[in-house]
Amino acid sequence: MDNPRLQYLHEKTLSLPMEPGVYIMHDKSGKVIYVGKAKKLKNRVTSYFRNVEKHLPKVYKMVEHVHDFEYIVTDSEFEALILECSLIKQYAPKYNILLKDDKGYSYVRISPGPFSRLTGVLQKNDDGAEYLGPYISSYVVRQTVAEANKAFMLPTCNRKFPQEFGKGRPCLNYYIKNCMGVCRGKISEEEYNETLNEAIDFIKGGSSASVEKLTERMYEAAEAEDFERAAVLRDRIKAIEGIANRQKVVFSKVREQDVVAIAKSGENCCAVVLSFRGGRLVDKDEYFLKDFGTEPSFVTEFLQSFYSERTDIPKEIALHEKCEETELLERWLSEKAGKKVNITVPQKGERKQVTDMAYNNAAESLSHEKARTSKEVAVLDELGRILGMEKAPEIIEAYDISNFGSETVVGGMVVYENARPKRSDYKKFSIKTVVGTDDYACMCEMLERRFNHYFEEQGSGSSFGRKPDLILLDGGKGHVAAVQELFDRIGIDIPLFGMVKDDRHRTRAIAKNGGEIAISPVRSVFNFVTAVQDEVHRFTIGYSRQKHAKTNFEMLITKAEGIGPKRAAALLKHFKTMKAIKSATEEELSKAPGMTISAAKSLREFLDSEE
Repeated sequence: MDNPRLQYLHEKTLSLPMEPGVYIMHDKSGKVIYVGKAKKLKNRVTSYFRNVEKHLPKVYKMVEHVHDFEYIVTDSEFEALILECSLIKQYAPKYNILLKDDKGYSYVRISPGPFSRLTGVLQKNDDGAEYLGPYISSYVVRQTVAEANKAFMLPTCNRKFPQEFGKGRPCLNYYIKNCMGVCRGKISEEEYNETLNEAIDFIKGGSSASVEKLTERMYEAAEAEDFERAAVLRDRIKAIEGIANRQKVVFSKVREQDVVAIAKSGENCCAVVLSFRGGRLVDKDEYFLKDFGTEPSFVTEFLQSFYSERTDIPKEIALHEKCEETELLERWLSEKAGKKVNITVPQKGERKQVTDMAYNNAAESLSHEKARTSKEVAVLDELGRILGMEKAPEIIEAYDISNFGSETVVGGMVVYENARPKRSDYKKFSIKTVVGTDDYACMCEMLERRFNHYFEEQGSGSSFGRKPDLILLDGGKGHVAAVQELFDRIGIDIPLFGMVKDDRHRTRAIAKNGGEIAISPVRSVFNFVTAVQDEVHRFTIGYSRQKHAKTNFEMLITKAEGIGPKRAAALLKHFKTMKAIKSATEEELSKAPGMTISAAKSLREFLDSEE
C-alpha cells in the first residue's frame, strides 16, 4: 500500500480506549471520507491498519487515503449508532453507503390529441398534455400505465397518427393482441377516444370499477344486438380481470412490511426494497452499489442508510439474508418510527417466497447492468455463499486429467466468466514430468505450470496473467489437499475446491480440504457445477483422444521406408494435422523440413496403400 502514514496511524490506534464510540476518517485535505461505529474502539480501528493486504477492495481503497482519524466515545453502542447516522448525514463520506433518494412525484401523462398516448413521467410540464397525479410511487405509475395500455390495447410505439396510417406493417404487439392496430388506419378517432377514456377510468377507479362499468355496457350492446361491440367489451373485461388476478401475486398476508434483498456480482450489487402497505405491493426501490464488504455488515450499513431519511417505517422488515446487530437496528428503528419494528429472515412459507421475489428482482436488475441473465447472477451469488466466499466468483477455472495408459497423459483447463464458458481462454497441457498415472502429481504439475505463467504474465492482459476468483478440480479431497500444498508453497491464495462424482460418474458434492459440501439441495448450483464438470471432462478427454490418435499416427507412418520417429514428428509439426498429411501430394511432402524426394515418394505410396 502507498499510504506513508500507515505506521503512524497504527501507533495512534494503540492509545484508543476499549469503549463504544464513533471513529471519523479524514483524507489529506481534512475531508471526512468514512464514519463508523464500534463496540470497542481500539479493536475496531486497529483492524484497519494491520494486515491491510487482506482487506476487501472497498476497505483497502479507503485505508489507502486515510491521513488521520478522530473518535468520539459514547456511553453505549446504541448511542454510537445514533451518532454515526447523524455524522453520515452531515458529512456524506465517500466510503459509506450513500443512497441518493431522487424520488419525486410521478404522473400519468395523456399526450395531446389526436390519438393520445398514456405514459408515466417524473415531472409535469406545460406542454399541452393532460396529467393525472401526482403519485408518490413511480413504480406504481409505471405498472399501472403498462397494465392500462395492455388491457385496452393502446399503442405504445413511436408512430405518429394519423400521419403514418397504412405506412408499413403493424408491429408484433398487434399480432399478439397487445395493440388494436391503429396504424392500419381502420380505427376512427371517435372509437379510439372512447377506448382511451375507458383506460383513464381504469387508472382513476381501479379494476373493480372498470369491470363493473364495462359489464353494464356489454349487456347494453348485447341487448341492442351489437354483438361485435359486446364481444370487444367482453374481451376487455377478461383482460382487466387477468391483470387483477396477476396482482394477487403481489399481495402479502403481512399487511405492512418492507422486504429487502441484495444480489451481488463481483464488486457490483443491486439492493431492492419492496414495500407492502395494506397487504399490497405499493412501491419498489432499487439501488446499484459497488465495493460492498462482507454480506451481514453490508446489509446492516444499507438498512442504516435507507431508513435514515425515511419516515414511513413499517412494523416488519423481512430480509433475504441476515444482517449484523439486528437488536441494535430494531431498537433504533423502533424509536425512529414510534412503534415496535421487527427484523426477520423468513425461512419458509409465504414470507420466504416474498423475500425470494425481492432477490429475483435484484438479480434481474443487476443482470441488465452486467449484460447477464438473472439466473447467471443468482447462481454465482448462491455458489459463493455455499462455499463461504466473501463475494460471488466472476472468473472460475476448472481442471481435469485424462490418460490412455501411461503413454498419453494430458490435462485440460476450462474458464467460466460470469457463469458462461470463455472458450478462447481454454488451455491444454501435456504432462511432462510425471512417470506413470499419478493423478495428484499430474494435477499439481498442470497447476504449477499455469501459475508460473501467471507470475511471468501478471498485468499483461493475457488470460494467464489474471487470477481466477475460484478454482474447481475434477476430483475429491485428495486432489484438493495435494494442490493446496502446492499453492501454499508457491504463494497462491485462491479458493480451491473439488468436484466429486458418484459411482455413476454424476456430480455428487463439492470437496474441500478435509470434508465435503452437499450441493444437491440447491438445484441451480448443482446444475451449474455439473455443467462445469462435464465441460472440463469433455475438453480434456477430447484432447487426450486427439493426442493419442496423433501418437498412433506417428508410429504408423514410421512403417514407411525413410520415415523415422523424428521425421514423423517433424511432418506433424509442419502440416499441423493428420488429415493434412494424408491429403498432401508427393511434391508437398517433399518440401516439408527434413524430407527428401525418395522419403516423400515412399510415404505417399504407404499412405495410399493404407487407404
